[in-house]
Amino acid sequence: MSGTRAAPAGSVDASAFAVFDHLTTLVALVDGGGRCLHVNAALEAALGLPRRSLVGEDIRHWFVDAAALHELFTRVANGELASSRLLVRLHAPVGSASAGTTAGERSVQLSASAFDAASGVVLIEMSPLGLQLRDERERRVQELAQANGELLRNLAHEVRNPLGGIRGAAQLLLMEPLAPALAECAQLIVREADRLHALVDRLLATHRGTLQVSDVNLHEVCEHVRALVVAEFGPALVVERDYDTSIPEFRGDRGQLVQAVLNVVRNAAQALAAGATPQPCVVLRTRVRRQVTLRGRRHRLALALQVQDNGPGVPETMRERIFHPLASGREGGTGLGLTLAHAILQRHQGTIECDGAPGCTVFTLTIPLT
Repeated sequence: MSGTRAAPAGSVDASAFAVFDHLTTLVALVDGGGRCLHVNAALEAALGLPRRSLVGEDIRHWFVDAAALHELFTRVANGELASSRLLVRLHAPVGSASAGTTAGERSVQLSASAFDAASGVVLIEMSPLGLQLRDERERRVQELAQANGELLRNLAHEVRNPLGGIRGAAQLLLMEPLAPALAECAQLIVREADRLHALVDRLLATHRGTLQVSDVNLHEVCEHVRALVVAEFGPALVVERDYDTSIPEFRGDRGQLVQAVLNVVRNAAQALAAGATPQPCVVLRTRVRRQVTLRGRRHRLALALQVQDNGPGVPETMRERIFHPLASGREGGTGLGLTLAHAILQRHQGTIECDGAPGCTVFTLTIPLT
C-alpha cells in the first residue's frame, strides 16, 4: 500500500483505502494544510455530505472549534509530532434537523498521526464520545422492552378472563327488565369492558404471530401516514416531505410499519395541538445511513426516517421512559403508541430514538437494509 500513498500533487488513490469504509470510527486523510484527500463512509454519514464534495475541502470547516487544528496538522505532517489527540466538536450533519444550530454538534476525540512522511499525508481518526453511551442505552432499552413485553403478555391474559365474565354478566342483566338507571349502568359496564378488551388487544398486537413480510417502499408508507394525519388534524397542521428517493425497497411487514410510523407522527401532531404551537409543522425526512451498528450488529446500509416537529419538546422527566409501556406525558394518553412503535422497530431489527429540544424534536426510526 505504501506505493499508492505518495501519489502526485498531494492526492491519494481512493480505491486503495476502501478498507476504511469498514470502520465505525470517522477517518480522513489530509495534507499538511488540512485539505481533505479522502474520507471513509462513516465520516460521510456523520457530516451528511457525499465524499466527492468533501475531498479537496479544508476540514477545519467541519469543526466548531478548529483554531488548534492548523498547527496540529502542520507539525504532524512535518514530522515534529508522531501523533496527537484533541477533543473537538463536529458540526451537525448537513440536511439534518439540527443543522445550523448547536443541538446537533457532537464531541469527538480526534487523533492525528503521520500516514506517509514523504508526501506529508496525515491520518485523522475521530471517535464520537457518545457512541459507547448510545450502545449501552440501546442495550438497556432492548432488555427493558423484552421484560416489559413478557410482563404485558402475562398481565393481558390475567385481565382477559375476568373481563369477559364481567361483560357477560352485564349483558345478562340487560336481558332482564331493569329500571332505566340500572340499565344505563349495565350498558356502561359493557362499554368499559369493550374498551379495556381493545386496550388488551393493543398490548398484545405486536407480540402475536409472525411478520407478514413483503417488499416495502418507505415513501409509500410515509405518504399513507401523511394522508391519515392530514385528514385527522386538518389543514392547520403542515406535514412537509424531505425524501431521499434513492432509498430502495426492503423486506418488512408493511402493515406494522405503517402503524409504527403513524404512532410516531400522530404523537408529534398531538403534542403540537396540546402545546398550541402557532404554526404547527411535522417534517418526514428519509436518508440512507452507511456503516451503522444497530442492536450490537454492524450493517453496511440502513434507512433512517426522521419525524421532526416544532412543538414544545419531550419533558425532561419523560426522556428516559418515553418508550416505556403506559408512560404518557399527555393528559388522556394511553402511553402505548410509542411503546408499540418501539416493539415494531425491534421486530424489524431496527431502533427508534428521540432527540432534540423545545422547537425541534426528532424521532429517528432506523431499519437495516444490508
